[in-house]
Amino acid sequence: MKRVLRNYVFWTYQRGSVHYDVMVTLILLFIFLSPRVINYHDRPVERILPPSQVVVTSDGHAGLMYQIDAATLAAFHDEQDVKLELRSVIVPISGYVTIDRYQPVLSTGGKVIAYRVWAHR
Repeated sequence: MKRVLRNYVFWTYQRGSVHYDVMVTLILLFIFLSPRVINYHDRPVERILPPSQVVVTSDGHAGLMYQIDAATLAAFHDEQDVKLELRSVIVPISGYVTIDRYQPVLSTGGKVIAYRVWAHR
């Protein structure tokens, strides 16, 4: 029994043997069943926005340009609030970024319908 355990630990069994197959099966069981039992804290960030409300494109200078519908932003009062709201929309999508600048996109009636945000990591 001691020899069998030592051979399992040092993986000395030949391919195709019963013991080798048992070890591979145990490893696969661990890989596929452990996430159900062990909390690895690596769940993806839950997206609150439908993908159609945020459009991400390259700005051509190693940065990103986001177009965010104005309806997705909460009510804001001053320029700093707008920047915080824009950041709260962008961070779940791209992680931490530095906002270089942003500008409102106006409808023909002069109403803000979206924001364009230029940012980099």
